[in-house]
Amino acid sequence: MSYLIYKVMAASEWENAIKAGHYKGSEVDLSDGFIHFSTGTQVEETVAKHFREQTDLVLICFNSDDFGDVLKWEPSRGGELFPHLYAQLDPAKNIAVHKLGDLPNGGHKFPEAY
Repeated sequence: MSYLIYKVMAASEWENAIKAGHYKGSEVDLSDGFIHFSTGTQVEETVAKHFREQTDLVLICFNSDDFGDVLKWEPSRGGELFPHLYAQLDPAKNIAVHKLGDLPNGGHKFPEAY
């Protein structure tokens, strides 16, 4: 079954990935051995937990089917299954990129539809 999955990162990090033609992952991704993604129902909590007070973030949307068997669904927060990519990310596979708004309280404003 196909799902929309999301990666959050600094806009500059995304620009570098596009220029390089690949993304190896953030420091956390590299440390864990896979690239972290979230589903649409998980991503706002992910951003609140891991990206609070960070500015100039982008939300990048992908189709889970585009990754084949290198995308694994594994338990994480509360035993919920999260998508983890065990390969470099090809930025050309994105289907949408949204800028997250920065709120004065350190939180983020998501686009109405993503």
